[in-house]
Amino acid sequence: MFGTLKTLIAGANARAEENVRDHYSIELIDQKIREAEAGLKAAKYSLASLMQRERGESRQVATLEGKITDLMSRAKEALEGEREDLAAQAAQAIASMENELTLRRTTVQRLETRILQLRQSVETANRRIIDLKQGAIAARAAKKEQQIQKRLNAHVAKDTSFEEAEDLIARVLQKDDPFEQGQILKEIDSGLNQSDVADRLAEQGFGPASKSTANDVLSRLKSMS
Repeated sequence: MFGTLKTLIAGANARAEENVRDHYSIELIDQKIREAEAGLKAAKYSLASLMQRERGESRQVATLEGKITDLMSRAKEALEGEREDLAAQAAQAIASMENELTLRRTTVQRLETRILQLRQSVETANRRIIDLKQGAIAARAAKKEQQIQKRLNAHVAKDTSFEEAEDLIARVLQKDDPFEQGQILKEIDSGLNQSDVADRLAEQGFGPASKSTANDVLSRLKSMS
């Protein structure tokens, strides 16, 4: 019993949440776009920071390379001048700078790789945000059309003029023809009082007709002339 109630409550909550999401769909879309734009902005700042650091490291690499070249030249001159003591000091400094240069070059390579990845992510996010904004425009237009259609359907559903007019037309079309009905009544009455028996016999050639017809009058006129 408890499990059933729990399932029913969960289903009701899910339906309520879905209804809320449908009702505020445009507002939710706009909010998600704002969140995406905030994330893109943060990614841009991170990219700019990495690029700035990479440029600083690259400048340090260039400076070290320059110093090493200069000391190598000076150490060579010291050796040529038989000042091995000075050449040894220069060699020690050069070795230290070369170790630092190796570390900085590794750092630059790592930063370049990270910058490339983050730049691709930024470009992808930017394209997706553009697509989202275009989709939001389409969704807003569709939502407006749905609201208009919903109001129209509600108005048509409440307006009974259509049904009343259709019912009246059907009643008029289905109503019996009064003239035809009168003729049928006369036929029925004639059959009941046997007043048309003589006429039916006359039509079959048995005796004269009980009623004058236009043909009878015309025949009499011709016989008189």
